[in-house]
Amino acid sequence: MLVSQDVDTALAALLGLLIGSFLNVVIYRLPAMMLRGWLEESVGNLMAAESGPSLWRQVLGPKGPAIPSTLERGASDAAMRLDALPPLTLSRPASRCGHCGHGIRWYENIPVVSYVALRGRCSSCRASISPRYPAVEIVTSAFFALCAWRYGFTLTGALWAAFAALLICQFLIDLDTQLLPDSLNYALLWMGLGAAALGLTGIALSSAVWGAVFGYLSLWLVYHAYRLATGKEGMGYGDFKLLAALGAWLGADYLIGIVLVSSLVGAVLGLALLAAGRLANKNIPMSFGPFLAGAGLVCLAIGPAEVKRLVPFAFPFAPG
Repeated sequence: MLVSQDVDTALAALLGLLIGSFLNVVIYRLPAMMLRGWLEESVGNLMAAESGPSLWRQVLGPKGPAIPSTLERGASDAAMRLDALPPLTLSRPASRCGHCGHGIRWYENIPVVSYVALRGRCSSCRASISPRYPAVEIVTSAFFALCAWRYGFTLTGALWAAFAALLICQFLIDLDTQLLPDSLNYALLWMGLGAAALGLTGIALSSAVWGAVFGYLSLWLVYHAYRLATGKEGMGYGDFKLLAALGAWLGADYLIGIVLVSSLVGAVLGLALLAAGRLANKNIPMSFGPFLAGAGLVCLAIGPAEVKRLVPFAFPFAPG
């Protein structure tokens, strides 16, 4: 039994390295894909205003001014430029050096090993490669190994490994861009509800549903209270959805605990960024998403039951 567990853990760690390499692509490309999609949609709406019942008329009314010719020409030019761009997906184009455009060969893309062999530099131009790439691979590998060690090579273990992978993406994407992609938030949410419905997370479906509901509504209320009090937006809707997803995975009684752990994650992350000089400009807002994603990862690493034991005061509504 112990040998089987060790083999499962080792295989999961290897799989985690490969998945971690893919997560690096997701973290880098998904925000760019989102921004390009939004730009194409905006330009498309302006182009649609050139003829027929237009968005322009719907906004300004039938007696409003016509679309400015400069805006019309700009939209047409932008549309042509966007059409001329090469495809951008998670698989296209092939990975390249961001400095010289050197196409990364398969043997230069082996998780961790290639980074060490290349000494953290491009084989063509010798530009430095961010150590975050192997760090993501190692962290993903560690979480996959943990899930296999705790749950075995089972559907439950695979679901919790996917939970970790999605949170790693959300943590770094929001840290870099202040975006929390809906595609990842919704995947987390529906996987959590589905896993609860199948009895794979140990959370009652009712608790998962109410965790999602109260997770969303709690931050929604905070957002609007802050907006009414200050006239400013303190967070984005992606934060509501991420806390809802965490509530679906961990249950309604876990929400206070998640917020508490997220505050601790925020303190540690803030100090780390301050030490690294990333917070030198105090006018740049700090995203809340990395705190929530980090809290989810911490809860998984420690174990949901162990978190309850360590901070029982954060679970006043927990049964028993």
